[in-house]
Amino acid sequence: MIKVIPGFKPELVAAEPLVFSPVAIDFDEDGRAYVCEMVDYPFESPQPLGRIAVLTDTNDDGVFDKRTVLADKLAWPTAVICFDGGCFVGSAPDIIYLKDTTGDGVADERKVVFTGFGKQNVQGLLNSFHWGIDNRIHGATGTNGAKIAPPKTIDTKPVEAIDLRGRDFSFDPRKLDLRPESGGAQHGMSFDDFGRKFVSSNSDHIQQVVYDDRYAAASPSVALPPARVSIAADGPQAEVFRISPVEPWRIVRTRLRVSGAVKGLVEGGGRAAGYFTGATGVTIYRGDAFPAEYRGQAFVGDVGSNLVHRKIIKPTDGVLFRAERADAGREFLASEDIWFRPAQFANAPDGTLYVLDVCREVIEHPASLPDSIKQHLDLTSGRDRGRIYRVVPDGYKHRPTPKLSTASSEQLVELLNHRNAWHREAASRLLYERQDQSVLTSLNRLAMSSFEGSRATLPEARIHALYALNSIGGSDHLFAPLGDMFLRQADRPEVLRHAVRLAEKDPRLAQDIAWITRDEPELALQRLLSIGLLKSTGAKANELTARAIADLLKIGSADPYRQAAAMAAVSGDVGDVFWQAIRDHGSLNDPKTRQMLRSLARLSAAIGKPEEMARVVKAINSVLIDNNAEAARQSVAGIVEGARLRRSGPTPEQILTGRAAELLAGLAEQARKGAADASRPIADRIADIQIVGSGPFAQAREPLSALIGKLEPAEVQVAAVAALGGYTDVQVGEVLTSAWPRLTPAVRLAAMDAIIARPDRALAFLTAIEAGRIPATDLDASRLGRLRQSKDANVRKLADTLADKSKLSPRADVVKAYGKALELKGDADKGKAVFSQSCASCHRVGDIGTEIGPNLATMKARGADAVLTNVLDPNREVNGLFVEYVVETKDGRSLSGLLAGETSAAITLLKAGGLKETIARTEVEKLRSTGLSLMPEGLERQIDPQAMADLIAFLMK
Repeated sequence: MIKVIPGFKPELVAAEPLVFSPVAIDFDEDGRAYVCEMVDYPFESPQPLGRIAVLTDTNDDGVFDKRTVLADKLAWPTAVICFDGGCFVGSAPDIIYLKDTTGDGVADERKVVFTGFGKQNVQGLLNSFHWGIDNRIHGATGTNGAKIAPPKTIDTKPVEAIDLRGRDFSFDPRKLDLRPESGGAQHGMSFDDFGRKFVSSNSDHIQQVVYDDRYAAASPSVALPPARVSIAADGPQAEVFRISPVEPWRIVRTRLRVSGAVKGLVEGGGRAAGYFTGATGVTIYRGDAFPAEYRGQAFVGDVGSNLVHRKIIKPTDGVLFRAERADAGREFLASEDIWFRPAQFANAPDGTLYVLDVCREVIEHPASLPDSIKQHLDLTSGRDRGRIYRVVPDGYKHRPTPKLSTASSEQLVELLNHRNAWHREAASRLLYERQDQSVLTSLNRLAMSSFEGSRATLPEARIHALYALNSIGGSDHLFAPLGDMFLRQADRPEVLRHAVRLAEKDPRLAQDIAWITRDEPELALQRLLSIGLLKSTGAKANELTARAIADLLKIGSADPYRQAAAMAAVSGDVGDVFWQAIRDHGSLNDPKTRQMLRSLARLSAAIGKPEEMARVVKAINSVLIDNNAEAARQSVAGIVEGARLRRSGPTPEQILTGRAAELLAGLAEQARKGAADASRPIADRIADIQIVGSGPFAQAREPLSALIGKLEPAEVQVAAVAALGGYTDVQVGEVLTSAWPRLTPAVRLAAMDAIIARPDRALAFLTAIEAGRIPATDLDASRLGRLRQSKDANVRKLADTLADKSKLSPRADVVKAYGKALELKGDADKGKAVFSQSCASCHRVGDIGTEIGPNLATMKARGADAVLTNVLDPNREVNGLFVEYVVETKDGRSLSGLLAGETSAAITLLKAGGLKETIARTEVEKLRSTGLSLMPEGLERQIDPQAMADLIAFLMK
């Protein structure tokens, strides 16, 4: 039985034999449903079983009653969208276009338009096709990544494949020009009414995508923060409230334990509350059948817990949103039936929310199940089932199915003002397909309608009209409406934001972006991103633009996105912006202004243009020192940090002249004292550690070494290790190797990464292992494997020699031997200490630790034996989001971590302890995945069976 919150009810609109294993749906202009049937989940069949079924409601009673198979023998179809009488289908490794041109309902046109999508993990496939507000088809790449070969053309010149690892994509359905888009989550992607993008992953149920990838590509000298951000107020793997009983395979496992056939705790019953373990299909409700307050809310399925979760998305004082639980102590929709598997959703033509129920007995990756359990399960059970529901409010009456194929182009323009987003997007698509020039006047009138007293025009309609003008008539038809918008500045910020984006296409309008005085966070960010993009194409900033950047940077200095975008917009004009920023001497007392000056000074030194650095130094000497000594000090600190980031070129001592040079000496001494002061906040100490680490190695070695291996907080030690790791001096390896015996596990991980980043340090470390000063077992398999592939022959040779000394026992044997831990009585308090020492550098439970890997609290729902297996055999099943990546740089460094962010301009690695390192693509020589978990094997060397029992007791508490 399905239970929904009061005021709503579910209605079944299709079931077997009309539909099977539905995982994606799209409606054509006449309301027919195109459904992806992923029948062969979770296995890849030699003869693919996937299909595209077209469902029709022939008598218009709101229930589908006719099924036609448009295409069969498709490999894992996971995404579909209608276009020009046919549909595009995501069927890894391909995107295929299908069309019936003969009228028999079967696709006789079937062509591959793109290929190269990954298919190694059935839960990481491409998905979620949507018609974008920009009149492009958008899709989610999934965690398998992709290297896309473009369609074949007459021009046979080789074209480099487009790498979509960590990113999503969009393409023009007519021109077939695919490009990367920001994103990179797992399964689920949705837009709100104003084009904001949200995505979901199994273990992170709602994330916001802040900016487009093309803006990152335009700013190679400044790395923007990761575009994809988790925004759930209750955390990525939030608590959920299931009402379904325990799954049969859990019952089987319990019976095996009771009988003594397998060891383990005897667990009984299910839990009333659990955590997101199979989050999927995030969808922003955009219909008009629900009460108005539901518009813009997010719905996310959890296939593992048989429920649909609801979030209210609220703005903050920056560019990020906050997603808050809408239903206290329960879910928007939940089923008592464990076969209910809500995988995807859709905003329907009738204004309701459609729910796609794959309807399977088991939804679990085969690698996630112990062999002793798997042999008792049929993972294909349910292939002959499938359900599609719609959720309707009480009192809902069925609406006639639309027939937009017969609508005139003028009628389609009117539909751009429809309250139901499906109608707006269907009309936009049809206008794009038709390319009817006769509606340009009507579109122009709609775009400018708010200036003519028409308060009934939706802001969404005006945005659609602008993009339709651009798609049908070109940028010339945007000049008048955009010019008026910039002059009046009376629109909602969402409309102006898209106006700014479209103005990028017309040089006549580009400079007008600087005239806008509105400073709403999203609009301000868009202005900065657009200015940066325009400057990357050669546009020169005038005084007005420089002042606009300085003002926006000051306003948004606490927002890392606006700050980074401003830095990118500064580009080669940092000196001009710096002078504009200090024109008001009174503002120099504002901490935000000082932080802005520090950032600008840092950028000037990082870019390294002599004339720009000279202008900043002149401002420090002639204005700041006399008017505000602290602002001058902060600016000098920025110069020091920027020079360190550049890794070559003049030193701070060479850059800073005159009185600014005197400040440099005092700054370094103050930072050394601040870093060592245990009474100061950790964040302030880390900031000073970074300044110390920006000076010469001879001056930094002693104060940084003094912070390592002592009774200092782990965060302070890790920061000191990272600062040392930034130097090229050969003595860094000696410092870290000599401190090794005193390091905790968390600090050792950071130290090992710093050591193996450069061959000379790695050689010193391996030599210490060979000499017996460091146990060979401290070198985990993943890092040893990297050293055995080193470019340095001496490192490779010594690593090969030591391979046998650090060889671990087979993981299956270790897991079996530690089975006794499941029978021992664990002490949760002692387990907390074990967690803090051995796990907290990469995992978080409650307020303990750093959330880099999966949240271990969520393992509670999977049982103690699953915890044991995952701790001791972390590579048995590796989620694509937690695979280790290695970056080899052109200056000889080897860096590793989780791929926390990837844009066209930079790669961000997340390391143990929560440290992030961003590497410009211009510095990257090679990026590869190890295929292994970032979590090292061999924790049995730190945790004996009793300690493991304690750890499990803590995690299961």
